[in-house]
Amino acid sequence: MPIHTLDNNYWVLETDHTAYALGVNTAGALVHAYWGERLPAPTDYPAAPDAIFHASFTGAGHMWPEEYAGLTGLKYVEPALSVSFADGVRDLVLQVVGGAVAGDTLVVTLRDAHYPLRVELHYRAYAAHDLIERWAVVHNDGAPITLERVFSAQWQMPIGRSYRLSYLSGRWIDEFQLHRQPLSPGVFVRESRRITSSHHASPWFALDDHASETHGEVWFGALAWSGNWKLAAEVTDFGRTRVSLGLNDWDFAWRLGAGERFTTPACLGGYTRDGFGAASRRLHAYVRDNVLPHGRRPHKVLYNSWEATTFSVDVESQSKLAELAAEMGAELFVMDDGWFQGRTSDDAGLGDWWPDPKKFPDGLTPLISRVNALGMDFGLWLEPEMVNPNSDLYRAHPDWVIHFATRARTESRNQLILNLARVDVQDYLITAIDALLSDHNITFIKWDMNRNVSEPGWPGAGDRQREIWVRYVEGLYRVWGTLRERHPNVVWQSCSGGGGRADLGILRLADQVWVSDNTDALSRLQIQHGYSQMLPADTMEAWVTDINAGRISLDFRFHVAMQGVLGVGGNLLHWSPAERAKAARFVAQYKEIRPIVQHGEVYRLIGPNDGSPYVVTQYVGEDRREAVIFAFRRIGGGADAMLDGYHAIDPSQPAAIQLQGLDPAARYKITGQGAVRSGLAWMRAGLTIALGHQESKILRVRQVA
Repeated sequence: MPIHTLDNNYWVLETDHTAYALGVNTAGALVHAYWGERLPAPTDYPAAPDAIFHASFTGAGHMWPEEYAGLTGLKYVEPALSVSFADGVRDLVLQVVGGAVAGDTLVVTLRDAHYPLRVELHYRAYAAHDLIERWAVVHNDGAPITLERVFSAQWQMPIGRSYRLSYLSGRWIDEFQLHRQPLSPGVFVRESRRITSSHHASPWFALDDHASETHGEVWFGALAWSGNWKLAAEVTDFGRTRVSLGLNDWDFAWRLGAGERFTTPACLGGYTRDGFGAASRRLHAYVRDNVLPHGRRPHKVLYNSWEATTFSVDVESQSKLAELAAEMGAELFVMDDGWFQGRTSDDAGLGDWWPDPKKFPDGLTPLISRVNALGMDFGLWLEPEMVNPNSDLYRAHPDWVIHFATRARTESRNQLILNLARVDVQDYLITAIDALLSDHNITFIKWDMNRNVSEPGWPGAGDRQREIWVRYVEGLYRVWGTLRERHPNVVWQSCSGGGGRADLGILRLADQVWVSDNTDALSRLQIQHGYSQMLPADTMEAWVTDINAGRISLDFRFHVAMQGVLGVGGNLLHWSPAERAKAARFVAQYKEIRPIVQHGEVYRLIGPNDGSPYVVTQYVGEDRREAVIFAFRRIGGGADAMLDGYHAIDPSQPAAIQLQGLDPAARYKITGQGAVRSGLAWMRAGLTIALGHQESKILRVRQVA
């Protein structure tokens, strides 16, 4: 049984290798007791901690590691929940009512000492993945209450250590940059205020105390939410470290009426003794097994026409590209922006989701039929959340956008954001896109979003204006979720100008993510490394394009893109016959190794931040019989090396690597390595890989009898 109850006021959630314990202390507070390696018996875990008196300036509640702190009393730590009651009281005194266990889920109920407010704290154990899922449900059993902050979880760390926080930061075309930063007393905040999870930060964290990629304790977590979020990493002056994660309370307020409840997004947390790599692999397996709409179904090699034709799409231009894509071995042809009513540039047409009669006088069916006859599925680009002022939709419904009535409407990329908090807007999008999918054999949708919010107003919402941040995302989930239910075989891609919406929430709707609009292969090594901290390779769409084609070889560009869901976005009309033939060989090779890359375990042998000119990544198949090694050398010696911060490195200097994840007792042969050795030998003695400046190589690892 994964959950144990002791003395009716202490609970232990156990996974295959870890445990999480909480209980009620002598003061009646629900506090954290343990998070770490699983112990032999439920009685081995420490008692619920009490506080030691310090001074009149600090109360006991400030000292103990509360599971879900309310804003009250002599507490000056970050609260998980703050409210205003109808009479103006803003003090929240939560008392434990009790706990109940049902299967793999624990629910602990708290109640305010005076007001009719209940909080249910939910804990679910994913035993095989060594993860704990947490969320909170706030109930109002009386007069209206205003929620001003309502986090999903507060994660308490073992006391008395110095922790380092890992997080992902970035911007458009520079997403998923990995940072590691020592925490010091105070509060360090990462957040999004953009109505998406954003390019600039990702709702993921890891905390460690001297861990590496392969060794050491790591505590980690992620939030399943696609809108504004906030992470507060706090170190108190009394040696306590906690991470609070949930909805952003910036510009947020939610009126909870009598009989209503509010449910937070889910937050995952995990622990490992085996370093950052193991933390990533736990999240990856969880996403594949519990999040993705189509689970572990292989994702197809796609060709996208955007860079070849931009807005100038029609049956003839797309058919020519489709023929070349089919010859190359593509399994999916995606027509990007420019196909719908009035769309000749980015200043018109968004919102009018039907084929442009000038470009497609007979509709999309002739093109789709041509693509299908070539043996490929057909996909289409949409940007449903947006509208151009120059569109039939906006002219009919100018009030449907997010705006303040007395302010100018800021356009970005010549577009405004439809207010998906409105049910009529949701219904319009469901009807329009449902018709498009019902009338055509479309099996893939690239769902884009090319701007962030401004003037976050909702005329007509009265005093509930600040609920827009949550209701917008709930509306998005309703639209997308309804379309998924009606068209279950469609594969959806989450794109927001690249990686502006990549999170565990959107991946319940989308099977893969367009990670970045930056398709430069050298930049992608860094971006994909950061992305892999949180999300698996079968969600990571990566293209081979013409960006820096004169500087970076086709081999290198393909090898980088083959580490995820392979796509091609270059203008095939400009590729030589020799280049297209080489591309076909790479596509065929990718199809051979696709099960290992998309569904295997990833091991980051040499990362882009490790001080080496090499980047080496290994994927190991689920049965450990095969593996694939991707090796890259980013720079050579001399002037190039100095420009990149490396000095006097010999371009021929090999990379020494030790493989991971193999069966120690099995025998393996590796491409280009004459010897057959045990898995343990390859993991301990290792091998060397020699590459020149901006060269790359794929090595196959296979078990032999």
